[in-house]
Amino acid sequence: MNDSLAPAPSTLRVRSIFLSDIHLGTRGCQADALLDFLRQHEAEHLFLIGDIVDFWAMKRGIHWTAAQNTVVQKVLRAARKGTRVVFVPGNHDEALREYAGITFGDIRIEHDYIHRTADGRRYLLLHGDEYDQVTRYHRWVALVGDVAYNALVRINGWLSRVRRRLGVPGYWSLAGYAKRKVKRAVNFIFDFESSVIHGARERGVDGVICGHIHWAAMREVDGLAYVNCGDWVDSCTAIVEHPDGRLELIEWRGAAASAAPLPG
Repeated sequence: MNDSLAPAPSTLRVRSIFLSDIHLGTRGCQADALLDFLRQHEAEHLFLIGDIVDFWAMKRGIHWTAAQNTVVQKVLRAARKGTRVVFVPGNHDEALREYAGITFGDIRIEHDYIHRTADGRRYLLLHGDEYDQVTRYHRWVALVGDVAYNALVRINGWLSRVRRRLGVPGYWSLAGYAKRKVKRAVNFIFDFESSVIHGARERGVDGVICGHIHWAAMREVDGLAYVNCGDWVDSCTAIVEHPDGRLELIEWRGAAASAAPLPG
């Protein structure tokens, strides 16, 4: 796949872009959609909030496409041209955490990071796996769950091909459907959100921006903002900060992208 790496004529300039859970190196990575998003958005700050490269999955087998390679090129070139790029590793790329505080190729690696928006609010940026009790205390369960999740992604790919042949429009995620329907998954999401919010409150910030659970969200909880970037496997979502400091959740479907501002 060729890419000039030049911004599209209709590029939207924003102050910051927040991305998480891209999972480069896997079959489920929606690199083409991410490239489309990056071509149409330019930012002063780019925050990569964990699970950007999936080292867990790559131990079992690498699926690296030309589009995924171009995503890496675009990020590196953005950093060289002056975009401030901060990489906060997650559990799937946790090997990079030992390099926290070091800059590689104009990309700064941090364990977590506090970002001040244009309107003065302070957001704690972290991946979030430290607030996931399964990942933190039962790693083998998390690894088994990762294998099962990748199986869902493969099934989803087959279902997507069937939908296209039947002329059914749009993208449908089997994993996302399971999260919405399985009560235990829904309870896990709410428990995770509560834990992250509690941790952010202890840090004395105005809000938190995280990833990890592949469930994009923007909400106010007792005066604290909870923002989750979602992912580029199931939902193709990102958070952007506009020049006035306003945050927006974007679900990217090209020209059909939908956006939701953070209330309040």
